[in-house]
Amino acid sequence: MVNFGKKLTANRVQEWERYYINYKLMKKKVKQFAQQIQEGGQDRRRVLKEFSRMLDDQIEKTVLFFLEQQGIIAHRIQELGDQRTILLEQPDISKISELREAYSAVGQDLLKLLRFVDLNATGIRKILKKFDKRFGYKFTDYYLSTRSNHPYSQLQQVFKHVGVAAVVGALSRNLADLQERQGSYLSIYDQPSTALTVQDPVIYLIHASVDKLTRSTNFLQYLGQHALIVHEDVPSAEEDQVDDKRYHFMSLLLNLANTFLYMVNTYIIVPTADDYSMSLGAAATVCGIIIGSMAVAQVFSSVYFSAWSNRSYFKPLVFSSIVLFLGNTLYALAYDLDSLPILLIGRLLCGLGSARAVNRRYISDCVPLKIRMQASAGFVSASALGMACGPALAGLLQTNFKIYALTINQDTLPGWVMAFAWLAYLIWLWISFKEPIRDTEVKHSSPDVDAGHDENESLESGLMQHLLPSSEQKQNEDGDDECNDSEDASEDSHRPATSVASAYRLLTPSVKVQLLIYFMLKYAMEILLSESSVITSYYFGWSTSSVAIFLAILGLTVLPVNAVIGTYISNMFEDRQLLLVSEILVLLGIVLSFQFTSSYTVPQYVCSALITFVAAEVLEGVNLSLLSQVMSSRLARGTYNGGLLSTEAGTLARVVADGTITLAGYLGESKLLNITLFPSLLICVASIAATIRNYNSLF
Repeated sequence: MVNFGKKLTANRVQEWERYYINYKLMKKKVKQFAQQIQEGGQDRRRVLKEFSRMLDDQIEKTVLFFLEQQGIIAHRIQELGDQRTILLEQPDISKISELREAYSAVGQDLLKLLRFVDLNATGIRKILKKFDKRFGYKFTDYYLSTRSNHPYSQLQQVFKHVGVAAVVGALSRNLADLQERQGSYLSIYDQPSTALTVQDPVIYLIHASVDKLTRSTNFLQYLGQHALIVHEDVPSAEEDQVDDKRYHFMSLLLNLANTFLYMVNTYIIVPTADDYSMSLGAAATVCGIIIGSMAVAQVFSSVYFSAWSNRSYFKPLVFSSIVLFLGNTLYALAYDLDSLPILLIGRLLCGLGSARAVNRRYISDCVPLKIRMQASAGFVSASALGMACGPALAGLLQTNFKIYALTINQDTLPGWVMAFAWLAYLIWLWISFKEPIRDTEVKHSSPDVDAGHDENESLESGLMQHLLPSSEQKQNEDGDDECNDSEDASEDSHRPATSVASAYRLLTPSVKVQLLIYFMLKYAMEILLSESSVITSYYFGWSTSSVAIFLAILGLTVLPVNAVIGTYISNMFEDRQLLLVSEILVLLGIVLSFQFTSSYTVPQYVCSALITFVAAEVLEGVNLSLLSQVMSSRLARGTYNGGLLSTEAGTLARVVADGTITLAGYLGESKLLNITLFPSLLICVASIAATIRNYNSLF
């Protein structure tokens, strides 16, 4: 892998050579300025002024050329529009085909121009980061904010490609009109927007390029990032064929069903875990161990399921279903066997059956890019619905009778219901799941792609990186900035991490902060949910049904909150701003949850719980959205991927939280609330402090 300077030289269009930023010159100037300041020959303020002027000149040169080429493309589209008007009067199939080819050629030139913008924007960002590193302060923040927010901003052209949308729209509309029905000229405005996905390939490339370059955030994208499922570059035609051969709708549906059932399985016992533990002769606070034992096993299952999914998807899902069936059966039988160990073994088996790593990997590896965002949103939605349905279902299972020697009551029925649910799922899985074709098999069975597609691939390669800092750029392209002071340092490899140690080395300070935040929010949520039945029973005398309704209502807030954040709020504020505000709100919710006086009221508990839970949900979405942008691309795939790391951080938080509840229970239920909230308070304060300290690097 070459460094960025060599990459810029290798990938630039030769006839446009003098219009690219002079990255080599600016890198040399940065080095000279640094030496002069160290020797005392230059004032820092003067250096900033000179460097800003030089960078302004470089950007202006690039932007003016970009505008010129944009105008040329617009003029060509206008000329083709005149030809199209003539064809409206005298339709000719052969000429329509020629016109489509002409429009496609314009589209290829537009892709080439977008790549020109991408390379220059990456160079600007890299040289700013190099300047920051040399001088030890954040010049980047100042430069970007003053230039991008100015009414005469030229950076708007680079980072937000102002005006390109009109050109893209004109080209897309005309190409789609000609492609849809040759000679009919049915407008794209009269059809669903999804129709564009089946149009001329260049339209798909252009729209995907613009989406990536804009960093636009809508609800589906927000949920997809929430799932930490990789959404990479636009595929070439050959990769598209590979995706289509792998994709099987019913298999995707089975993966989402597995996600939903597992979340139901996790939370269905929460309202009754304290009652179950007391019926077996243990303290009510042992519910922490009962609930947390599933998370303990999940710490290990996440790793082996992630590794297993490198070879197969069907086998780990079958294994997961069998283990969950056995675990739930043991959980239900523990009542009649009067055995707390059997109960805990059943929950441990349920944790060993956690196949969420497989669910993520299937979507990342086997779902075509054009619908991967929808599938990712489905993954998050299935998890949220399962979280809400679990307690709600427990509230409905209020009965007490015997079938021979088996007791069926509110404690055992969740186990029996989930055991039969997993048995039914296993049968459905065995009948309907289709093991996807692996890369080597696809390459042997796929026909060669023609030379025309090679040109498309070379044009769009690298286009899909965010113009503003993104994960792949920050971690790979900036290898020489962040990992090595050498000017000729290589970029990081794109190969996935092969061990925990190699994955840890890829964690930058900003990523570590975000994993700490994830640990904190999962800890706070687990404390709230797991001890809810004990707290509400002790202070308010709530029944199991009341606890179930309360938890179900909390769970139902997940999708509406994510919809508001993903659709509106995230477009109004930066992710790091939302991150800090959400942390402060979580802190507020925790503080309000403490029992300060002898009386503890329902309004105080409900309001503080709602603030904590909703703020933690917002924080989780924003945190994972931001993490998906700044995380190394080497953590996007493989066994030790970002999804696994975040899952492990969250699972460890749940284990610690549930253990805290059980340990605090030895001091009595009257002290349980404040004792368990105190660690949440400390961790939350620590995460806020870490966020403030690393705030400038969280972008």
